[in-house]
Amino acid sequence: MTSDFSAARIHLERAYHYLRGSDETSRAACEALDLLIEMVAEAQYRRPETGVLDFPQATARHPV
Repeated sequence: MTSDFSAARIHLERAYHYLRGSDETSRAACEALDLLIEMVAEAQYRRPETGVLDFPQATARHPV
C-alpha cells in the first residue's frame, strides 16, 4: 500500500489553518506542522530512484 501524500498534505495544511491562536501551544504546533508539511511535500514530489544499467563495453572497430 502506498501513501497518499497529497491528501495528507491537505489535512496537515487544514490543521495548520485551524491553529490561529497566538498562544505558545498554537505557535509550537504550527512550527511542527510546518516541518511535517514540508516533509510530506518533498515525499510527494520525490522521483523514484532509478537503477543504472550497465551496457556491454563496445569493442574497438578497426578501420578497413
